[in-house]
Amino acid sequence: MNKTEFIDKLTELEWEDFEVKEAKSEVPKSSWETVSAFANSSGGWLVFGVKQSGKAFEIQGVTHPEKIEQDFLNTIRSEKFNVNLAPQSIKYTFEDKIVLAFYIPASSKKPVYFNVQANTYLRRGSADNKATKEEIDAMYRDQTFGTKTSEIAKGTSRSDLNTTSLVRYRDYMARFNPNVGYNRFDEDEFLKKLRIIEDSSCTYGGLLLLGKRDVIEKYFPDFRIDLLEIPGNSYTDAQSRYTYRLDEQENLWEYYFECFARLKSKVDVTFKLSSEGFGEELSTGLTAIREALVNLLMHADYFSPAHSRIRIFSNTIEFFNPGGLPKSIKELKAKDLSMPRNPIISKLFRMVKLAENAGFGFDKMESNWFDYNRSLPEYHLDFDSVATTFYLDSNTTTEQVTEQVTEQVQVLIQFMDEGRYTTAELRRMVGIVHKPTFLYNYLQPSLALQLIEMTQPDRPNSPTQRYFLTKKGIDLKKSFPI
Repeated sequence: MNKTEFIDKLTELEWEDFEVKEAKSEVPKSSWETVSAFANSSGGWLVFGVKQSGKAFEIQGVTHPEKIEQDFLNTIRSEKFNVNLAPQSIKYTFEDKIVLAFYIPASSKKPVYFNVQANTYLRRGSADNKATKEEIDAMYRDQTFGTKTSEIAKGTSRSDLNTTSLVRYRDYMARFNPNVGYNRFDEDEFLKKLRIIEDSSCTYGGLLLLGKRDVIEKYFPDFRIDLLEIPGNSYTDAQSRYTYRLDEQENLWEYYFECFARLKSKVDVTFKLSSEGFGEELSTGLTAIREALVNLLMHADYFSPAHSRIRIFSNTIEFFNPGGLPKSIKELKAKDLSMPRNPIISKLFRMVKLAENAGFGFDKMESNWFDYNRSLPEYHLDFDSVATTFYLDSNTTTEQVTEQVTEQVQVLIQFMDEGRYTTAELRRMVGIVHKPTFLYNYLQPSLALQLIEMTQPDRPNSPTQRYFLTKKGIDLKKSFPI
């Protein structure tokens, strides 16, 4: 049987990742590497009693299943591993053959290893890889997620803040968030209330955002945000390594403005005066790019030996950040979780209206970029980094959303007939309450694949907007089995 047929047989399991082992009469020693890898990554199922040959799976069963299950669980719960794990176990019987499945959850106390720290593994694709020292160090830093940059930078004081940056920050707050209470405080109170200064010293977050560069470099020796403009679709076809590289800036506040100025030239922008007389830049593309830039500055692991990088190619803009996410993108989006790696930095950006009050901004980036050129940002996640890519050429939409019609798209197309529907009506059809989930997984891919069209394509956010099947969508629906 192939992988799909095998998974269909074990219908109780949600197969995000799994590893099969024959384990005929005992627990294979390689099981502990897989346990470590699953616990240090995103969790997964370890299945005993199955032989895999290439893409084929053969159910062989295990002998003495009670003994194997007891040996496995006792070892997991013993001192062999440095942290306590709570695996879930399920027993399956196929004719006269018994298969044991154990779910190993992702641990919040990484790194997870057996016997010695050198036995720390990570899951990459379908393989267990031994973690490097740098990767293990990153896992220890992630145990302090949300707290490290809130600590005091010992030996610092108010004099280590850049006065020009501080004045610029306060002026920006007064202009774009005039009603916030921090505007009425004098400087000392302002710095304390926003936790830029605590106990007469700078916090790491306050220093990074508004400090003097020479002081920041004492605590973060390779402090920089790299921005490169590369004349090609990749390094391999570029005529030169780059045509522009951003100069070093004083702090994160100054980096924001310099990076934004370069990024702004890559998307179409129109201007109008606000009611307060300020110039407003109108572009859903610019909103998405700004959200990505602010996310990069707010959520970077500044203690990592790597550093944040923005690469502007001819057809894409790529934001790379050291530091993994605290949860999966799916969970962060579905629950609208706000779990910033650097709470002080995040709050300082929120107080000047450059960031949302909740969440990581994925939905805002996706919906705005899709409105801009009908493509979705693409994510590449590793346990210690996040890369987000925006496609400047909307012709890449079909490829980057997916050339295959996903199960969610199929469901939506099957429910629709030749009528015209609001998003609320479509959500009710497929039984999805959470609007961002519906937009990202159902509607946007269907639009990108030209299976559905809008009645008002020039006004995507119109309250009277309706959606209908295209000829391509109708033809696809006819091809589905009844």
